[in-house]
Amino acid sequence: MHQTQAFDLNNEIFLNDDTLITSKTDLQGRITYGNQDFVHFSGFSEKEFLHKPHNLIRHPLMPRCAFKLLWDTLEQKCEFFAFVMNLSKSAKTYWVFANITPSYDEKGQVIGYYSVRRRPSKAGVETLAGIYHKLLEIEKEKDMEAGVQFVLDFLKQNQISWDELMINLQNQGKVGGYR
Repeated sequence: MHQTQAFDLNNEIFLNDDTLITSKTDLQGRITYGNQDFVHFSGFSEKEFLHKPHNLIRHPLMPRCAFKLLWDTLEQKCEFFAFVMNLSKSAKTYWVFANITPSYDEKGQVIGYYSVRRRPSKAGVETLAGIYHKLLEIEKEKDMEAGVQFVLDFLKQNQISWDELMINLQNQGKVGGYR
C-alpha cells in the first residue's frame, strides 16, 4: 500500500464503459505489466509501479480478509471475482469489478497472475461497501480469520458461492446501471 494517508471518499474517479484496467504480477504479487488504463487510474507511471507490490493501490478501507480470500482462491488455481476499492497516487478512490486469473507456462505451471478490472455495477459497489465496512469492524474487534469466517457463513446462509454473488451483482448493472 502506498503512503498516501489522507483521502476523501467524495474525491472519487469513475471508470468509463470501455475502461479495461489490466495488469500482470509475478507469483509474489509484484507488478510486471500495467496497461495505459492502469497508469491513468492509478496515477503511477510505469517506472513507479513496475516490480512493486500490487497492493500499491490498495485502499485502506479494503478489509485484509478480502485479499486472503483472493490468495486462497488463486492458490487453488481458480479465478477470482471481486468488487475492489482502490486508491490512486493522488488519493482518489476508484471502484472496480476485478477478475484475477492464474497465468500458466507451457508446462501448466502457474507463473503469475493476470487481472482485468472494469466499471463496477452500482448494486455491487453498494452491497460490497456495506460488507467491507462490517469486515473492517470484525477485523478490528477480532482478527482477519474472523472476517473470512463471516464471509463463509454469509455465503452459506444465502446458499450462494462467492463467484455467483459477484457475477450476479455485476450483472445487475445491465438494469440498475454502473458506477
